[in-house]
Amino acid sequence: MKDYVHLCLDSKGSVADAARILDQGVPKICLVVEEGKLLGTITDGDIRRGLLSGVLFDAPAIQVMNANPRTAQEDSNLDAVKPMMTALGIHVPLLDGDGRLTGLLTLDELAHDDRPHDNWVVLMAGGLGERLRPLTNTTPKPLLQVGDKPLLQSILENFIQQNFSKFYIAVNYQSEAIKQHFGDGSEWGVTIRYIEEPHRMGTAGALTLLPELPTTPVIVMNGDLVTRVSFQDLLDFHAEQEAKATMCVREYDFQVPFGVISLEGHRIMSIDEKPLHHFFVNAGIYVLDPDVIARIPEGERHDMTQVFEGIITAGEETAAFPVHEYWLDIGRIDDLERAKSDFVAEQSK
Repeated sequence: MKDYVHLCLDSKGSVADAARILDQGVPKICLVVEEGKLLGTITDGDIRRGLLSGVLFDAPAIQVMNANPRTAQEDSNLDAVKPMMTALGIHVPLLDGDGRLTGLLTLDELAHDDRPHDNWVVLMAGGLGERLRPLTNTTPKPLLQVGDKPLLQSILENFIQQNFSKFYIAVNYQSEAIKQHFGDGSEWGVTIRYIEEPHRMGTAGALTLLPELPTTPVIVMNGDLVTRVSFQDLLDFHAEQEAKATMCVREYDFQVPFGVISLEGHRIMSIDEKPLHHFFVNAGIYVLDPDVIARIPEGERHDMTQVFEGIITAGEETAAFPVHEYWLDIGRIDDLERAKSDFVAEQSK
């Protein structure tokens, strides 16, 4: 039975507070309590569904909470509850006779399946890193240091920790430096192969250079992102939605710095002072089915947005996977410095 105190959230907490608890690692569950009594639970899926339905990060957490979670009595043992946990893929809070939270049985207490994923991971590392000059004049952006290792190595090791072992790295600018650093992946016990772009082909165009078509969905990720996304959750979501392609998205807020005027002819009907608008933006991580990759035009530049537009036009399923976990796009020097600072803070915990 796991210690659960650090997973508890007061009923007055926000969605953002719940996300911070989930981002701590395993077990990925937030327990919403009021005066010691369990009100409900929140998982990654609950937050993602809430975000897609318009719930904001600063909204009360109870808006995304599962108010009727599966629970067990405090004297229950793991063997008795294990069949339900395994069948439903859930953690189970333990309650006393008054509904007070007394413990938590977690999936990580069951036997683990550590077999590597069959899914390929394609990391896009061919960019020029123009906004990071002069740092990228002599060093390709994927090899810039974040903490004690290059950025792309941190990305690779994050995937390896999540049991991925088959990688392609798309290279163009200063490709030899990247290939020399990573080699064939044997240093990490994985397989790394390279996609050599003869010219800049876009995120999707580079996929046409794969030597063969995959047989399972492929994760494609920009090689300048630092994130704590669970890629297993991403693949599960892609399968559940029966999507041809899934795009990770981030919530983005934009405040108009002026009063916005609504007109009807020459008449002012209303004034909205400095309104705040909420959007979802592309987070640079994708899952593509093999047949989607097969349709990408060969030998020409093709961006991922064009792939999604084509699927939408064909009337096929796409899906958006909201990312609430830590995520940072290292496009500018300020972003790189923030990543370094975040790394130091993480190491000091």
